[in-house]
Amino acid sequence: MKIIFIGAPASGKGTYAKRLVKEYDLTHISTGDLIRKEIEAETQTGKQAKEYTSKGQLVPNEIIIELLKERMSKEDAKKGFILDGFPRNMKQAKELESITEIDKVLNFEVTMDTIIRRITGRRICRSCGEIFHVKNIPVKDNKCTKCGGEVYQREDEKPEVVKQRLSIYETESKPLTQYYEEKGVLVNIDSNKDVSNPEFDVIDVCKEIFNRINNRINIER
Repeated sequence: MKIIFIGAPASGKGTYAKRLVKEYDLTHISTGDLIRKEIEAETQTGKQAKEYTSKGQLVPNEIIIELLKERMSKEDAKKGFILDGFPRNMKQAKELESITEIDKVLNFEVTMDTIIRRITGRRICRSCGEIFHVKNIPVKDNKCTKCGGEVYQREDEKPEVVKQRLSIYETESKPLTQYYEEKGVLVNIDSNKDVSNPEFDVIDVCKEIFNRINNRINIER
């Protein structure tokens, strides 16, 4: 099963992917995580990428694509994956087609109010990548409840950078929805409800889609 998660920043892609990969024995491939690891390791690629991410700009296609190819060549990715954060523009979408086939593209739709509220309050564990929120999923003393690591606010989630990221999303990433809709693989999902909301149903909606894909794959086998 090969799935793409797309959507604006703070639409929930990473949070939902982390939950679903465990249940369906898939690999979570986040290009954002790949870039952040390069930056933290201070590799040459990381230094190049940081020049863009610190300003809220997209990392050049060439860098992203090479990181993605290397990650997808590993054994765990061959059993199936959720691709989170890629593609972010049409060039990347075309490149992805030359790398692998995709079963479904889930587009998580959120309003601008939801995006701003989530991003400004979001915090992430520096050690394990667990995601928190100052209001909806708070932590004490900036310590991760999962591994005890430091919880911090990413540089690309500070207000001035967020505005630039959203502007880029509107021009570069949003056209992907039409592209995948025309291919017949797009599913739009209302992602405005937070995990803490009693009426939260995004994970259940995703599971229904995943189960249908699994059933189809088993029949084809």
